[in-house]
Amino acid sequence: MLGSNGPEISVVGFGAWEAGAGSEWGLAPPDERSIEAMRAGLDAGMTWIDTAEVYGDGHSEEVVRHAVDGRREDVLLFSKVAPTPDGSGFRPPEIAGACRASLGRLGTDRLDLYQLHWPDDSGVPIEETWGSMAGLVEEGLVRWVGVSNFDRDLIERCEAVRHVDSLQQEFSMLVPDDRELIRWCGEHGTGVLSYAPMAYGMLTGAIGPDTTFDEADFRSGKAEDGETHARIFAAGAVRARSLAVVDGMRPIAERLGCTLAQLALGWNHHQPGVTAAIAGSRDPAHARQNAGAGDVVLDREALAELEALVPAV
Repeated sequence: MLGSNGPEISVVGFGAWEAGAGSEWGLAPPDERSIEAMRAGLDAGMTWIDTAEVYGDGHSEEVVRHAVDGRREDVLLFSKVAPTPDGSGFRPPEIAGACRASLGRLGTDRLDLYQLHWPDDSGVPIEETWGSMAGLVEEGLVRWVGVSNFDRDLIERCEAVRHVDSLQQEFSMLVPDDRELIRWCGEHGTGVLSYAPMAYGMLTGAIGPDTTFDEADFRSGKAEDGETHARIFAAGAVRARSLAVVDGMRPIAERLGCTLAQLALGWNHHQPGVTAAIAGSRDPAHARQNAGAGDVVLDREALAELEALVPAV
């Protein structure tokens, strides 16, 4: 269940970032390929898709609409609104307008989960913004509301207005920074959706020491110092450390009879506070495999082995 009041969801959901925002990094596949991958994930057991207004300036939501055509009642749709200048903005009229625009692009009369994409630094009080999110629930346009990339202080300020149903946060074996925040959310009835659980492909085993990326790809090494991309992919000792974690995962995955991606997703789901993980893919076969991660059983021994590989924060 997503938090104390939310819906039952699959332990892995489909992340539709590549279907829209990927175009900004030279990653976006053809729409038909994205639709095929989403449908493959849904057919394999995923029950929800996560998208956002800023993913391809709304294009991701339009692709999702086509992917769920004819099966809307069986799929939970999650989207997000972002602050200006990238998104619609966090003032009440902007929140309401953004929600209606997303509903239009998605071709539905309600969103199952609507989230604030990241904190606003323009001076709009979070209480004002969160009050407008609560109003969307009262109006029937949204069923549940959540936040993304928020810290505990901001979540507690929202809680004073209305319960925060979910937190979407980056979390993986290579980026475990928010482990305590995630645990705290679980203890306080806020579900957690982890994004980048496979560390942008690093934990799938498909990337090696000599792998190169297109210049437009954020994994090419052009990320600014301090960004998690740089902490995973930077050439030299940083990438070597990431690859050492992957190498340590291989015998565990082989013993359990699962893929490295499924193992990374399984570890993620087993962490205290995590409700489910977001896994996007342009490959239908990979989407089906990701959906199967919920069936991976990690016993105490396997979890301990994996924990020993997690780098100290």
